[in-house]
Amino acid sequence: VLAGWSSNSKYAMLGGMRSTAQMISYELALGVSMVPVILLADSMNLREIVEAQRSMWYVAYQPVGALIFWIATLAEVNRAPFDMPEAEQELVGGFNTEYSSIRFALFYLAEFMNTVTMSALIVTLFFGGPQPPSFGGVTLDIPLVPNALEGTVWLLAKVLVFLYIYVWFRATLPRLRYDQLMDLGWKVLIPASLAWFLLLAAQRLARDEGWNVFVTTTIAVVVLGACYWAMQAALRVSGKTRESQGAQF
Repeated sequence: VLAGWSSNSKYAMLGGMRSTAQMISYELALGVSMVPVILLADSMNLREIVEAQRSMWYVAYQPVGALIFWIATLAEVNRAPFDMPEAEQELVGGFNTEYSSIRFALFYLAEFMNTVTMSALIVTLFFGGPQPPSFGGVTLDIPLVPNALEGTVWLLAKVLVFLYIYVWFRATLPRLRYDQLMDLGWKVLIPASLAWFLLLAAQRLARDEGWNVFVTTTIAVVVLGACYWAMQAALRVSGKTRESQGAQF
């Protein structure tokens, strides 16, 4: 917002406001999808979260949370198909329209560094961080690499895989419309992340209290399904109301 406003350009100002709205919308789903990881590891310490994944990566326990986190990450770092701040057809170049030279380079340096940071974060939370993959209890080691450096090599390799996927998505997927971007964030990802967290919390409570996990999970699914049906019904009523009001005018 500050970059677009200080450039004294209406196009840059619109790009800054749109980029901020996108970041706020997907930040909620991003944060909620991290809570189940903390719930499973019983800690917010990244080292302890990595150690808890020694036997099995968390992506196997909660694939829905990992998928939500990954989609929200794409929107957070403004990568395709969520690269709305760079919608050249609509805003010339977004919030950085009036910038060139080293100022323009600093914008892109910060954006690509954010891509590396978020890739390292998703690897740490869901893919074991520096932990090597294991198959049937057998750990896959890298030959000719010292044990002190093996974790670093595995972490860099996983991060590079996600960076490749960023480039692959940019060359493959078309850009979403802005209304589709907001609908996906507010109507899909945030309710889905909340429902997934409540489902895992119900299972955790059932285990701690000695309840039947299957019955508790079934009840939680029924309650969440009823909430989803009520939300969809409210959206349909709201849409019909807006249509009738528009017809009157």
